[in-house]
Amino acid sequence: MDSLKNALEQALAIDGATGVAIVDFRQRRVLGSLDHGSGLDMDKVAYGDSDVMRAKLYTLELLGYTPDSVEDILITLRTELHIIRPLTHLREGGIFIYLVLDRTPPLHDVRRQLHALEPLLEL
Repeated sequence: MDSLKNALEQALAIDGATGVAIVDFRQRRVLGSLDHGSGLDMDKVAYGDSDVMRAKLYTLELLGYTPDSVEDILITLRTELHIIRPLTHLREGGIFIYLVLDRTPPLHDVRRQLHALEPLLEL
């Protein structure tokens, strides 16, 4: 689980990050989380956003897209960004990163940094 802890720490180090969780959306459970001021209940995050992930994959299937076409799902709030990023090599296992940020960092930088974390997670 050192790789999980390392990935969580690196995700929380992304500029503007206030909370992060690694979630198994098939089981609706948090595999690990770190918080630096988001105040979110990560168990609720896992439960609620597991449904978001499932719904998006179902919709893509209806439209003829493959599940690997999703890079991330962005939820924009007044003062925060929430990003759900399915892990490419763990997609069949239903694993995603959930990242909460304030709205200051450039989104393309955040996406690049999240993508770079994927090799760290060999769950």
